[in-house]
Amino acid sequence: MDPTRDLALLRQEHNESPVEAALVSFLGVMFEEKFIETSEDLEKLRQDGKLMFEQVPMVEIDGMTLVQTRAILNYIATKYDLYGKDVKERALIDVYTEGIADLSDLIMQLALCPPDEKEAKISLIKDRTKNRYLPAFEKVLKSHGQDYLVGNRLTRVDIHLLELLLRLEEIDSSLLAPFPLLKALKSRLSNLPNVKKFLQPGSQRKPPADEKTIEKAKKIFKMK
Repeated sequence: MDPTRDLALLRQEHNESPVEAALVSFLGVMFEEKFIETSEDLEKLRQDGKLMFEQVPMVEIDGMTLVQTRAILNYIATKYDLYGKDVKERALIDVYTEGIADLSDLIMQLALCPPDEKEAKISLIKDRTKNRYLPAFEKVLKSHGQDYLVGNRLTRVDIHLLELLLRLEEIDSSLLAPFPLLKALKSRLSNLPNVKKFLQPGSQRKPPADEKTIEKAKKIFKMK
């Protein structure tokens, strides 16, 4: 790992901006991001014992090698005080984060969808967005009248939600229109200095996966 960086993140290239990169970027943490370029790279990491379950992402931080997205995020959030002040707040953060992950997973599947199934997948995403997930988060904000989802201060779940809202706008810019409190949260977070920098062109935030990067990943990971 580059000694001038606080952590190193290794991942597969076809992913959109991973939640790990988003979280540390919003914090202003310096990190080194590496991609698996060939199947030989992947096999070497497996043989070296770097990948406990033979898959990425993998993060090197504080002298440790961590795998599994949730474990990585939990560690980073705890290290940088973004995981609530007590066990009750952490429970709420976990509940909301899992909901965000459910919808994010649907969006990720869109990149792998056969062309003749994409329209149906987009319709499902829009339906779940408008009728299940965003109403729930709007209700949370309305219930306590505070600027953030949990504890009236920035936590990891706000960052995860912002990344989700940005992806939803790329699918359909009108999806957020019925949710004024979520729109206000998005605007507030987007104007934080580190977040604004991360959202600028040329940052480490990645665009949605295209056909070329997906095909490359399939070859590396021997996906059918």
